[in-house]
Amino acid sequence: MSETTEQARAARGRSLGEYGEACAARHLVDGGMVVLDRNWRCDLGEIDLVLRDGRVLVVCEVKTRTSARFGHPVEAVGEQKARRLRRLAARWLAEHPLRPAEVRLDVVGVLVTGSGAPEIEHVQGVG
Repeated sequence: MSETTEQARAARGRSLGEYGEACAARHLVDGGMVVLDRNWRCDLGEIDLVLRDGRVLVVCEVKTRTSARFGHPVEAVGEQKARRLRRLAARWLAEHPLRPAEVRLDVVGVLVTGSGAPEIEHVQGVG
């Protein structure tokens, strides 16, 4: 595969991911949450969305796919990813002045099939 083809594929993947994160954020805000941070990065990795759900701080991983051929997008977050999200949540809290009553890890799966609105599944309290 040529470098140009690989670059185009990577750009499509980033675009799909950005679209999925925007859909997820809109869905969560419509459900009453408040976005505090997006695509927060440190040396440990990245948090897609940090939100407030009442007195709960929510660290949210967003997975976007164009097909469920290899499973629904939420299935892509296993125990290893949940452990990394817990470490990232601790780092985010260490760098911000918030002291929430509780911290929760959520996953939002966005399935974009090309016809109609994307299918969004929100799983609360993973890992």
